[in-house]
Amino acid sequence: MRILISNDDGYLASGLSALHRVIDTVAETLVIAPDRNRSGASNSLTLTRPLRVQQGPNGFLHLDGTPTDCVHVGLTGLMDPEPDMVIAGINHGANLGDDVIYSGTVAAAMEGRYLGFPAVAISLVGSNAQHFDAAAQVALLLLQRVQQNPLPRDSIINVNVPDLPFDEIKGFQSTRLGCRHKSEPVLRAKDPNGKDIYWVGPAGEEQDCAEGTDFFAVRSGFVSVTPLQVDLTRHSQTEQIRQWLSV
Repeated sequence: MRILISNDDGYLASGLSALHRVIDTVAETLVIAPDRNRSGASNSLTLTRPLRVQQGPNGFLHLDGTPTDCVHVGLTGLMDPEPDMVIAGINHGANLGDDVIYSGTVAAAMEGRYLGFPAVAISLVGSNAQHFDAAAQVALLLLQRVQQNPLPRDSIINVNVPDLPFDEIKGFQSTRLGCRHKSEPVLRAKDPNGKDIYWVGPAGEEQDCAEGTDFFAVRSGFVSVTPLQVDLTRHSQTEQIRQWLSV
């Protein structure tokens, strides 16, 4: 297999190295990642200036743009022949529930899907997560499953791994996205000139976290595997809107 690997934590991130170290043993890989941490970049593309690609001392390519930029440039400008799939991660922290809206890791996978390739986003859950090697082994197992049963080209799989040694992970669960309470308020402070500055507050606590959700699976010691779709249309409401417009 040929696989493009990216992330949103930057080309020097421990999770990226752990993922590449394992995947490179079974597939031909190209790694292209942001030149710095771009967490929370979501699906943003850089359209107002050119992008520059350089090779870092670790051999990975890095780009002065977003995770979506990295995958877009990698797939349409650098990787020939085309890869079989895109893997994004291993993210330093959770991408559970509402997190997927903001996540650069999920956005990198989503760009792979937009360009016609099956894609996996993988994250290690925890504010100071340590077991990247375990998450890399999870990625390898999932890749072996893909080799045996290929994913459709429009697939996006969001994977969250509990921060545990590999032999303590209880297994895999197919899940749906949970959701969080609304975010905490912004943190207000002053800059050295006395002007107001604001830090975005922490994400909200778990709200919909019942059995069957990604939150529940990870909290119970399982790897959460959630299929994502790109179509945001609320199909059940289209007739209601049609009637509303006709009044």
